[in-house]
Amino acid sequence: MSFKYFMPTQVESGNGISNKTGELIKELGAARVLIVTDKGVRAANLLEGIEKSLQAVSLDYEIFDDVEPNPSAETIRRAIDYLKEHNSDAVLAVGGGSSIDTAKAIALMAKNPGDILDYEGVGKIINPPLPLIAIPTTAGTGSEVTNSTVITNKETSFKLAVLSSYVYPKLAILDPALTLNLPQGITASTGMDALTHAIESYTSKAASPISQALAIQAVKMIGENLTKCYFVGTDIEARENTLVASLMAGAAFAQSRLGNVHAISHTLGGVFNIPHGFANAALLPFVMKFNLPACAEQYKDIAVALGNDVSGLSTIEAAKKAIDTVIEMNKSMNIPLNIQELGVSLEYLPKLVQDSMRSGNVLINPRLTKAGDIQSIIEKAYYGNLEETEAGDIPQPKIPSLI
Repeated sequence: MSFKYFMPTQVESGNGISNKTGELIKELGAARVLIVTDKGVRAANLLEGIEKSLQAVSLDYEIFDDVEPNPSAETIRRAIDYLKEHNSDAVLAVGGGSSIDTAKAIALMAKNPGDILDYEGVGKIINPPLPLIAIPTTAGTGSEVTNSTVITNKETSFKLAVLSSYVYPKLAILDPALTLNLPQGITASTGMDALTHAIESYTSKAASPISQALAIQAVKMIGENLTKCYFVGTDIEARENTLVASLMAGAAFAQSRLGNVHAISHTLGGVFNIPHGFANAALLPFVMKFNLPACAEQYKDIAVALGNDVSGLSTIEAAKKAIDTVIEMNKSMNIPLNIQELGVSLEYLPKLVQDSMRSGNVLINPRLTKAGDIQSIIEKAYYGNLEETEAGDIPQPKIPSLI
């Protein structure tokens, strides 16, 4: 049982705690802060209390609000120029995963040579970044406690990951009050993103007892609270539990990596600019069905964590309850049950397979995965077909070569 565990991020959590952001950043020794966010967060006035807290302790700040979904290398370059123009010495991310990933890349590239695209892969960052503080407004990506940032190269339509111990934020501030007014669609997609993190982390070949403990508790908390967040919205306890669960899932997969869902969903995001959470949610049942022979015991655990009574069932029957529950959660929150409805086109299937196989997540997926398996998963997810079929069994559309 050999494993490593490293999570250096300080976590401060509580209802209304974002109003103490200035005090917490001041303790890090910063004087000039760059706030990285998107126009939606700014328009929703989620920065108001945070800005007042910065002003109260005389911290200078500027705001970069050009973050887009699936953040691009071009945006990173413009933001770095903006940071240098204002001589900022700390970066504060306020928003969802895109804002936090953008802020991570900015903090890194403020102290490292070259371009963010030069650092694809594991352990390539040379110098420590500027201090990074992350305040998630969704629950969520868990990016506030992870060692990775995902950036889109628009020239190749590929989402690449940069992983390093330097990528961890210094401080994560969890304030459920910032998530109270999320639209239902964002609540659903980000919540299912967190559930995907927890499930893939729990079943990863690289999982450890610590990551699995975090992951299975995150599954339980999301199962108990996400639909309350979706249907009630203003239940602050449910919002807080889901936000904490999202962080726990992030802390888990920072150690264990993920699996085939993320290998494929990152590819779909790069080619079709699909929101990451919706891509994960739609793909999750199909990847779980593929992985079932390799991790039935773990799926049984997940089924129980999601509230199923598995008394008297075989391990496989109990494991299938986990898949059924994920499908029902998607249905109840109006998430598409196939990726065709998200805008995926099989015209790009060769590229989708090639780019998915490029992901390191394939290597630690619980079931050995080949290119034909990825193709089969994509095709089944496209047609909404969960039947037992092996790679290549589905009738093949006529697909033009992209070479």
